[in-house]
Amino acid sequence: MIAFFYSIFLQNCRLVKYFDKILNMKKGDILKLIFAIVVCQLVGVVGFIFTTPAIPTWYATLAKPELAPPNWVFGPVWTTLFALMGVSAWLIWKKMDSRLHGNDKIEGGNDKEASGKERKIKISLIIFDTQLVLNVFWSVIFFGLKSPGGAFVEIIFLWLAIFATIILFAKISRSAAWLLVPYIIWVSFAGYLNYSIWQLSITPKMTQCTLEAKICPDGSAVGRTGPNCEFSPCPGEIQ
Repeated sequence: MIAFFYSIFLQNCRLVKYFDKILNMKKGDILKLIFAIVVCQLVGVVGFIFTTPAIPTWYATLAKPELAPPNWVFGPVWTTLFALMGVSAWLIWKKMDSRLHGNDKIEGGNDKEASGKERKIKISLIIFDTQLVLNVFWSVIFFGLKSPGGAFVEIIFLWLAIFATIILFAKISRSAAWLLVPYIIWVSFAGYLNYSIWQLSITPKMTQCTLEAKICPDGSAVGRTGPNCEFSPCPGEIQ
């Protein structure tokens, strides 16, 4: 029990030190942080251009699984996730700047090793940018083209790109990697919703016909049936 509370105390100390670093950041670092967050939020804005018009119209008519959240949830969740993405990318960006200025050298390392680290940072940021592009494409395919099936295929590639980004970021900054964990969890849930909506959209729906009757010449009555709810033929009529 003591060890448990001590570990919590250490985590709180680390958080205090982390926020203290944020409050004492240089002006240049603050501007880069703002820039990274704004870029990620702009990606979200592009996606919302395709998403917003479709939600009250096409999306509202779709059959959805029981776990589908209300529509108002998506805005706050994505805004938060894009902000976390911006902070995550900024942490990696800082690592690149510190290496370029010689402030993050490895003890006993050499120029070749430093160059390799810099290359890893560049690759990780390229993969990060790739998942941002795939994020926009998903909104275009699902809401813009109204294609749940195509969007499900695309979201698989998006998930893989996010996972690759987390793995690469973790080798450079664990904090940056952890900031993307809520993102991949939400995309996993979005994948479930996407797949469920796709399957429900291709499942034939049972048509509920009105309880009306037509009196036939022989005095019998027939009701409405079939996919178009047409009256059944009277006895003796050609179908």
